[in-house]
Amino acid sequence: MSGFDRRAFLAATAGAAANLASRNRVAHAADTAPPPPPEEIALGNTGIRMSRVGQGTGMRGGNRQSDHTRMGFEKLVGLMRHGYERGVTFFDLADLYGTHLYCREALRHMSREKVALMTKLWFRYDGPTDPVAAPECRRIARTTLDRFRHELATDYLDMVLLHCVTTPEWPTQLAPYMEALSEAKAKNQVRAVGVSCHNFQAMEVAAESPWVDVVLARINPFGAKMDGPVDDVVRVLRKMKENGKAVIGMKIYGEGTLLDSKDECIQYAQESGLLDAFTVGAMNPQEIDETLQLVGKYPAAPVG
Repeated sequence: MSGFDRRAFLAATAGAAANLASRNRVAHAADTAPPPPPEEIALGNTGIRMSRVGQGTGMRGGNRQSDHTRMGFEKLVGLMRHGYERGVTFFDLADLYGTHLYCREALRHMSREKVALMTKLWFRYDGPTDPVAAPECRRIARTTLDRFRHELATDYLDMVLLHCVTTPEWPTQLAPYMEALSEAKAKNQVRAVGVSCHNFQAMEVAAESPWVDVVLARINPFGAKMDGPVDDVVRVLRKMKENGKAVIGMKIYGEGTLLDSKDECIQYAQESGLLDAFTVGAMNPQEIDETLQLVGKYPAAPVG
């Protein structure tokens, strides 16, 4: 090979390598580009504004702990901060998950006015509710709500739900708790009240209850971990919307059983027209980003 040919060969090789490196940098930048922030929505008639996508903190939650708290303080606080930096301003908490103090630390790095906190009152800590919770449960609920605000270092809670109602008799059984929540709402200590449903008949009652502002309901296109067949649940969720209630979806990925169908699950949540917002748990920043990328792929249909 002549010197000229060798120089031409080396130049061509270097040029090809430079082009390949450039393409790789572009591809890597595309792979690592942050996802689009989720849409900000007005939550039904509550006056609350928040991201359409919420960050859950209760995977396998119980006894004031969850898979999220078992990650450790630093990792969970960092995960919440990552979600906020990506535009997530809705955080799904619960006394049962033990996540209030973690969120309190994360809030130190957020604007409280831009964040919507939803938490849940686990009335089963206080004894039996059948046929009706004891009258002193109203006082217990008041002090519990005070504790929630103290644990979160906030003057108000955006949403407080009765956690995991499983019977159509819940409005009678839980009347003392409902009264305490209504009092807190009248004092602007709670902005919206409601229930998280784990029973189809309980959900039907929630759809008709004038007390309920917000319902947290299990929904996905495959019926996984839901309270009934998809068509039946959809019918009740539509009734909720007709009655002016905000509907927040949970179990979007079927409590982890639909991880191979995330695309279809997010498309359904976005395009069904059923959900004001929905909450998704994530165990690392990559999972948050993946969900937000999918959300950005499917524009939300009008709700109602």
